[in-house]
Amino acid sequence: MTSHDTQALPALLDGVRVLDLTNVLAGPFAGYQLALHGADVLKVELPQSGDLARQLGADRELSEELLGASFLAQNAGKRSLTLNLKDPQGREALLRAVREYDVLLENFRPGVMDRLGLGREVLRAENARLVYCAISGFGQTGPLRNRPAYDQIVQGLSGMMSVTGTPEVNPLRAGFPVADTLGGMAAAYAVAAALVRRERTGIGAYLDVSMLESALTAMGWVTSNYLITGRPPQPMGNENFTAAPSGTFATADGYLNIAANRQQQFTTLCRLIGREHLIDDVRFAHPADRKTHRDELRHAVEGGLSLRTAKEWEEVLSDAGVPAARVLSVPDALGLEQLADRHFVRTLPFPGGRSRPLRVLGSPFQVDGAAVTDATPPPTLGEHTAQTLAELGYSAAEIATMKERGTV
Repeated sequence: MTSHDTQALPALLDGVRVLDLTNVLAGPFAGYQLALHGADVLKVELPQSGDLARQLGADRELSEELLGASFLAQNAGKRSLTLNLKDPQGREALLRAVREYDVLLENFRPGVMDRLGLGREVLRAENARLVYCAISGFGQTGPLRNRPAYDQIVQGLSGMMSVTGTPEVNPLRAGFPVADTLGGMAAAYAVAAALVRRERTGIGAYLDVSMLESALTAMGWVTSNYLITGRPPQPMGNENFTAAPSGTFATADGYLNIAANRQQQFTTLCRLIGREHLIDDVRFAHPADRKTHRDELRHAVEGGLSLRTAKEWEEVLSDAGVPAARVLSVPDALGLEQLADRHFVRTLPFPGGRSRPLRVLGSPFQVDGAAVTDATPPPTLGEHTAQTLAELGYSAAEIATMKERGTV
């Protein structure tokens, strides 16, 4: 395939139309992942205030203008329609859209859509091909279904916090909203899978995404070791319980993550740091022995690492086949040449007419050898209301009336 052919191909989700009724992070993140790959995502927001994330973020001035950093990060490539879904006219407008759209995302508490008269069966009656994705803390069924759930609530209830930290400093939450993000990623994956089935059968789907279950799914060996062996996991700080030396080590000027999990990697590490005697030390001869004596091994390895900087060791060890990388700050990580080469951080026009650029993250995967691009910046609140209502068949007079009564 030539580069010209690749450029001519449509985006993966080109032609897919998504109604995004979500707020804050898990749902908007899902919608953003779909928008990055070509879906036409229409964000349906409450008049006057919109998505709560518009008021969240590190810049107070932006939040007061309903362009909070938390909103800007997850809503590029979307359009904004304001609708009061408690108003009969607002409800009717949404149902008109449902007839024409492919996907509906929502992350209300279970039961809210039913109370609005917009439940699963109502939407299916309007569009049997609709992929309806409901994201919630615990799922649409079960004894916890009605509980409020934020990221930290799910981190704690999933067991994540119990294995984060050290035996002395524990429990700890992850320093980022991992449960929200995992829920959003699971929702985007579920929607894509449902669209594939619909392409074959013509039948839509009802997707029930649980943040709690998404979090547990992502915990990998922490959950599987307990389920399979019955051994409950314990917090180990920066150590890797599956191998040693594998964890975070001090160098001359900072910290370095090393994962010398294989015997060859261990012997190579010992030679490169000038500690060849460790190879034949009976305490470290077998992988199981190295785990038993991980503290003594750490002390010996750090003695060798203290002779050079973390960056130097990262290059030396990586080139020799020993997995190693510095522990970076977020600004340093985002400044990596690797990310620039893959065009992962995108620069867009700032919404609302500000002269400064807006930098946001792109998709975590490339398509046909190229990074995806965003065509538009995040929308201002209600930016596309009149245009969208006109597309749905409303006259200029009807739109004016809806504005007067606060429907939009």
